[in-house]
Amino acid sequence: MSEERDILCLTDDEDDLEEPSVQELQGTLSKWTNYLHGWQDRFIVLKDSTLSYYKSEDETAFGCRGAVSLNKAAVSPHPFDECRFDVSVGDSVWYLRASYPDERQHWIDLIELHKQAESGYGSENNLRRHGSMLSLASGTSLSTASASSFKRGRGLREKLHEMETFRDILCRQIDTLQSYFDSCASAVAHGTHQQLNEHDDIDDPDDLESSTTSSSVNTDILNQKFEGLKTSDIACILQQHGGHSVDFKGEAFTFKATTAGIVATLSHCIELMSQREEAWKKRLEREVDRRKKYEESYKTLLNERPKAVVLGGPDYEEGPHCLIPEEEFYDAVDATLDKLEKEEENKRAAINKDKPSSTHISLSPEHKYFTEVNQIVSHHLNQINDNLEENWTCIAEDGELKVYKKELEEDGIVIDPLKAIHVVKGITGHEVCKYFWDIEYRMEWEATLDSSEVIEWLSDDTFVSHNVIKRVWPASQRDALFWSHIQHIAGDQDEDPDRWIVVNYSTEHDECPSTKYVRVFMNVGMVCETLIKPPADGCQISRDDITCKIIYTAEVNPGGWAPASVLRAVYKREYPKFLKRFTSYVKTKTSNLDILL
Repeated sequence: MSEERDILCLTDDEDDLEEPSVQELQGTLSKWTNYLHGWQDRFIVLKDSTLSYYKSEDETAFGCRGAVSLNKAAVSPHPFDECRFDVSVGDSVWYLRASYPDERQHWIDLIELHKQAESGYGSENNLRRHGSMLSLASGTSLSTASASSFKRGRGLREKLHEMETFRDILCRQIDTLQSYFDSCASAVAHGTHQQLNEHDDIDDPDDLESSTTSSSVNTDILNQKFEGLKTSDIACILQQHGGHSVDFKGEAFTFKATTAGIVATLSHCIELMSQREEAWKKRLEREVDRRKKYEESYKTLLNERPKAVVLGGPDYEEGPHCLIPEEEFYDAVDATLDKLEKEEENKRAAINKDKPSSTHISLSPEHKYFTEVNQIVSHHLNQINDNLEENWTCIAEDGELKVYKKELEEDGIVIDPLKAIHVVKGITGHEVCKYFWDIEYRMEWEATLDSSEVIEWLSDDTFVSHNVIKRVWPASQRDALFWSHIQHIAGDQDEDPDRWIVVNYSTEHDECPSTKYVRVFMNVGMVCETLIKPPADGCQISRDDITCKIIYTAEVNPGGWAPASVLRAVYKREYPKFLKRFTSYVKTKTSNLDILL
């Protein structure tokens, strides 16, 4: 008993020890929401082998927005993006992105630990704990810790002992009843009822005892049964019960034999189960090992097979085989452009090379770009006189602003030439061209750029620039490398308007080869004419007397691939907005400055 008590105490003490739990983790990660809203910050919580997310840390008290059990989840780091990893359960995929690679690896490692803790295979503590439970419980029977019982100390052998105890109790009760019937039969046979007739009542137990001693009658039973009865009633009972003595004895023998057989059979079954327990245990271990191998093989196949692109995922981007409908493609581009407009721009100074003090005022005829610059400038000046009604289609009109286009595609890529004419009061053509050309101001008015830098200064009026354009999903990110030239075109006659022109034309440069971005090729020209209304006599020219006519032409090959209808819809929307936004910026910048003619 003391040894059993020590085992039970040791088992209880083991239950009181807390099993080391896997570390919990929570923090903010970027989660891919949908093709309209892209990546959004979400508060992620890893706890109890479950990964859940909330919109923000402040909303954790209101319940999570989604959760996945890591028991059957697959975690895979992205092959190209060092900060991204995907968690998938069946058809459900969570695209998550950390701030830096080490943070991503930390999340992946802890998720794997939670998965192992859930399955019970990977934790050394779990294996040690389960083994100790089996060893402590094996003092009675290994079956007590088997999957069929789930309770220690309540094995089949203990149940067998309980059944044997119950059988002994029943057998004692049967013996008591048999003794009663035997007493009744003996009293009838020896004329006990005649002695009982001499008394009106059997109130004295000693009288009954003296009269039944020779017949071995159980006086205790008779006194208990006949207390308070009349003599005639007792005589009837003795005769009735005494007659059942022989029948009951046969049934009692049968009952004892049956219960003994049941107990013996159960004991034999337990012996057989004990003999087979080791064999079943070995089979279970083999099945567990086989399951582990199958799971590892399945994971290997999942990692090796080409990943199917999930509709709406961040990898589902533009391409000639893109399955996104053109309407949805445009919705995604349109939503991102709206977001860029509403975001407050973090103004960053452009990383430019300083203008050298020894440069020429303008390009010399010997310069390799001299001929190309003059040809492109002449091309844009000649386009001013094109017949808009015959060759162009008006696609947008808003007061003085009109936008025209020609539909033109090359190799399936839309490069529609566009021309916009806009009239703005209060600014000069020189001011408009200055702010459009000068890279010092470009990041202030151009909200679609990630960066803009000077690669090389060719002269005081020409430089080579590299722009990285902001990503608009599902389109790939793009960049542009071009030379930018500003020039004053003086009129040959007094009647000719004063003109300034800025031209941006794509080029190649050794210091900026083609990179991971899709390169845009463009030919953009802005011609500005300044019209001055003569002021009243003796008055100086004010901004109310100045009007600027802007003629903006653009031929842009966006590179890569995108649906033609999407590009045309974007052009129709963005060009008018760009001219209005840019001219409004110039008016604000020059409102308190002297007029620059």
